[in-house]
Amino acid sequence: MNPVSHQKSVLRRQMRSLRLALAAADSRAASRAAAHAPLARLGAGPVAGYFAQGAELDPGPLMAALAEAGAALALPVAADREAPLTFRAWTPGAALSPDAFGIPAPLADQPQVSPTALIVPLLAFDRRGGRLGQGAGVYDRAIAALGADHRPFLLGYAYAGQEVEDLPLEPHDQRLDAILTEAGLIEVR
Repeated sequence: MNPVSHQKSVLRRQMRSLRLALAAADSRAASRAAAHAPLARLGAGPVAGYFAQGAELDPGPLMAALAEAGAALALPVAADREAPLTFRAWTPGAALSPDAFGIPAPLADQPQVSPTALIVPLLAFDRRGGRLGQGAGVYDRAIAALGADHRPFLLGYAYAGQEVEDLPLEPHDQRLDAILTEAGLIEVR
């Protein structure tokens, strides 16, 4: 394991514990974060969110605000654990089924879309747009697969306490354009 990968593994363990504590301490963080959302910048969509797992900040309130503002929505789908995520159209309340990671995803009959914005979960972030994910690389591969001409606006979604000074990054790591927390919006680019 290279030194950066090792640093990231150690940080992941620390940040999982911290995120769990942050989630337990503030059950209203997701609603407060949604109130700071740059709805106009996220546009009419499609905007791809995610289905929160464990202690991830729940984008449900943000997705509801986007739907109310008229944005088309989507959710990621993992066909298998190694392939890039794809994104399918989704409306709140629509039926979901588990994908390759067991995460609820839109049914196969929903159209595949290329999102103009992605709301991405994370374990840690820095103010340079660095993002530490779970370690499987699914979002990095999905963003790379969309190509430079179709790169969506990347909005990290996290608790303010997940900020770190400087994340160790590797060449494949995709940088965020902004981070939304319960404390407000952090502009990167």
